[in-house]
Amino acid sequence: MDDPAFATETDTTTQSILLAASNHDLPALKPFLRVPGAASVQDPETGFTPLHAAIASCEDSPSPDDIEAAKATIKELFLSGAIWNDLDANNETPGCLAWRLGRRELYELVVDAGVRAEILMNLMGGYEELSDEDEDEDEEGGEVEGMEIVENVETIVDGENTTTEETAEEATNGQAAETKGEVTEIPKKDVNSADYLQSKLEFTDDKLLDADANGVMMAWETSIMQRTVDLLIPASSPPLRILNIGFGMGIIDTMFASTSPASHHIIEAHPDVLAHLQTPGHKFGKEWEASAPEEGSYKIHGGRWQEILPILLEENLQFDVIYFDTFGESYMELKKFFSEYVIGLLSENGKFSFFNGLGADRKVCYDVYTKVSELDLCDAGLDVEWTEIEVEELGGEGEGEWKGVRRRDRGKFSRKIYNDTLNIERQCQPMERIYVPWFGMQLLNMGESKRSKAMRVNAPTCPVPRYRIFSSETLITIGYP
Repeated sequence: MDDPAFATETDTTTQSILLAASNHDLPALKPFLRVPGAASVQDPETGFTPLHAAIASCEDSPSPDDIEAAKATIKELFLSGAIWNDLDANNETPGCLAWRLGRRELYELVVDAGVRAEILMNLMGGYEELSDEDEDEDEEGGEVEGMEIVENVETIVDGENTTTEETAEEATNGQAAETKGEVTEIPKKDVNSADYLQSKLEFTDDKLLDADANGVMMAWETSIMQRTVDLLIPASSPPLRILNIGFGMGIIDTMFASTSPASHHIIEAHPDVLAHLQTPGHKFGKEWEASAPEEGSYKIHGGRWQEILPILLEENLQFDVIYFDTFGESYMELKKFFSEYVIGLLSENGKFSFFNGLGADRKVCYDVYTKVSELDLCDAGLDVEWTEIEVEELGGEGEGEWKGVRRRDRGKFSRKIYNDTLNIERQCQPMERIYVPWFGMQLLNMGESKRSKAMRVNAPTCPVPRYRIFSSETLITIGYP
């Protein structure tokens, strides 16, 4: 690793910080934390940060007093600029470690810190990733509104959770490229909408893959989608007007069609999926469109939803059920959808939901973005309810359902299904203040030309819009509530 925190020479200061954090010794720890960046140092072998150390020491039957001491230490570290999602040598964030050890109180502290980081980044006007990890850390090009960005960040793109500095083994499923006898790292391609729409898709009975073997849709998602349909369309419902964005394998549209909807509109952007829909005998082909109760009420719209939805709005179409499940798009696009379009397309008592793949294979990121999205949904005028569904761990890497798939979900945890109801009359109440406890007095030094890592510790983990504060009179309060 290029990070100076991973220097091979023994750093006694780093070890002293980690020891004090592990012992939850605040009197010993606080003097070190006066130095910018001290809260984010890492052990050169384990990759442990002070957060990791404080949490790991609670592994063996800690007493209630030990847990309280750990909580106080973690709060102090966040106050001093600790990175909530830094990875250790075991590829675990502090939150991952806390969850694995069963320390739920500590885990929630990390999740809350992640949510606060997202909120603060929005207040700072967003962020810009550093274009080159080898660039001078002090260059102004890596700053946005007085804040620098963590270089080893994660990117959340429609259910894909990846780090920008993953090893070659992780990026190529354990394979390395050899060129003239030398092992060369193969850079991992980021998933994005433009590349996805130009890629060649592979259709099988149980999965839909893009050209890079990313799982666009997989059969194991069926149980999640069925539960979603049951929530959106109770058995006693009359025929409803349905809009789905993202056909994929047609799993949820098949379920929607089984309810004999009054209207059923599907938006699909990928040329290969659209061509597949035109194959003779396809259940969503011309015969399906002709079976509509009214002419034109069963329809496939070919194109990006950003282009199709303005047309539907001009036609004054409304829907009782709206579902959103695209691939290769960031949370920014999802937020744009429910903030700008849902309110115009959803009927008065309609319901909107989306496939909640935010964070995907890392639970702590999933929980952070679940909370962030809830805030944004509330801001858009939606009442939010969710149902948890347990998702069993499937086959191992490259096995069973994951054979031939580039990346599998890590571990087993429950997924939250969003069941959002539009409430035009009741908007969420304005926030009077927002707590950003981890920055402390460093917030006063943001005008300096050079920034330490302590000023970059709360960089976002994905290109998402940050939580928009409702009130123009919002106060930023330093300290814990």
